[in-house]
Amino acid sequence: MAGTAGRCGPRAKRGVMMASDTRPGSQPRAISPGTQGDDDQQDTRLRPARLQDFVGQPQVKENLSIAMAAAQLRGEPLDHVVIYGPPGLGKTTLANIIAHEMGAAIKVTSGPAVERASDIASILTGLQPNDVLFIDEIHRLNRAVEEVMYSAMEDFFLSWVVGKGLSARNINLRINPFTLVGATTRYSLISAPLRDRFGSVFRLDYYNDADMATVVQRSANIMGIKGDAEGLDEVAVRSRGTPRIANRLLRRARDYALVKADNRITGPVARESLDRLGVDAKGLDETDHRLLNNIIDKFNGGPVGLDTLAASLSEDTSTVMEVLEPFLLQQGFIERTPRGRVATRLAYEYLGWPWQGTGSDATQQGNLFG
Repeated sequence: MAGTAGRCGPRAKRGVMMASDTRPGSQPRAISPGTQGDDDQQDTRLRPARLQDFVGQPQVKENLSIAMAAAQLRGEPLDHVVIYGPPGLGKTTLANIIAHEMGAAIKVTSGPAVERASDIASILTGLQPNDVLFIDEIHRLNRAVEEVMYSAMEDFFLSWVVGKGLSARNINLRINPFTLVGATTRYSLISAPLRDRFGSVFRLDYYNDADMATVVQRSANIMGIKGDAEGLDEVAVRSRGTPRIANRLLRRARDYALVKADNRITGPVARESLDRLGVDAKGLDETDHRLLNNIIDKFNGGPVGLDTLAASLSEDTSTVMEVLEPFLLQQGFIERTPRGRVATRLAYEYLGWPWQGTGSDATQQGNLFG
């Protein structure tokens, strides 16, 4: 299904895109997987409390269900768990579900917030037996805090040094058994010693359209939003396989329906509201279009190096690599090659550019000597 950009020629299309262009970062992207505005408050309201109500991720749900049931039968805390994957897929929700299903309280913090060994010691000593400690962005824990965590995770024992030089002393303290649930978008950045102490590792993937439709319908029911299947499905397919984005777009479509329509999200109402937000039929926004058009128009489809591509977009390389590229890679619009980024044939066709046969999707690669 082609979006608006796919129905107009590249020259006319570029004029439209540049006319509505704003500098990156001037306003939040509607399809950003990170939290914005009241996302945290709304997400809390929409989060399921039980594993059976959690939509999608069937393999993760099955394995986690077995692990929790076994821990309960043994009368022990659940093994430490690390959950990783792109933002907005439900890592925090799963942490809260684990605590609820295990009948335990949950303490929430984040890697950057725990600066000193004494900070984590204070948190750990305050935990009751079998409580859950959730650390978001766990890859950002500093080394001193990590070293305290090793013995705490393995033996439920704290040991750290206070002071320096001759006044330094070692403190040893027994703590209650607990379950650590770590969440990260950068699993490879968790140090090997810390990674090895987790009993279970779960990866969350982007949701398929059927699961996204279920997520949107569930959220609409909770928020009391009226809409037909066509309208809610339109929100689902433009949400980039990410529940957080789906809930945000659903709220924006609700607002549009309230002001411009009869307070009901139908297919035309959903399409008009999301088009006004700059979110096309495949969930791409103006920034995605700029990235793809730059590769195709300025760099002849690629390959183009990351630094050069980032400079052409006035973005830093980490933003391009970690924020902009993952969804485009997953959808098959670009590929990473040893020589740089390349636009695929799918990107050419979707944006209305004539296929040059130079991208990674070319069927005729040619013979080395012919």
